[in-house]
Amino acid sequence: QVTLVESGGGLVQAGGSLRLSCAASGRGFTNYAMGWCRQAPGKEREFVAGISWTGSSTYYADSVRGRFTISRDNAKNTVYLQMNSLKPEDTAGYYCAANLKSGTTYRRVTDFNSWGQGTQVTVSS
Repeated sequence: QVTLVESGGGLVQAGGSLRLSCAASGRGFTNYAMGWCRQAPGKEREFVAGISWTGSSTYYADSVRGRFTISRDNAKNTVYLQMNSLKPEDTAGYYCAANLKSGTTYRRVTDFNSWGQGTQVTVSS
């Protein structure tokens, strides 16, 4: 069991940057693959980025590759999402997620089975 709490969302102009953090509490964090997904109003939740339990492997949605970077600090039980060159279409609620069953599967929304409450990111044009 793990509890995930996101922070770092806000309002930013197009072209700007934000860094999201996800603090995990509970046992086993270092065993889990982690990820970020997002959901805009009226749309389905979509995968954004994922990272393996060691942090050595990552994967990104095509829409964010080259602009977003996912990382983790297992000593701090924290996952980060650095978002650069933000676009209005990045506006969404961003959710931290964990795969409690695997440390190496993290490429789809359905790979994750534990979720945070989300943090809002709004990018103005």
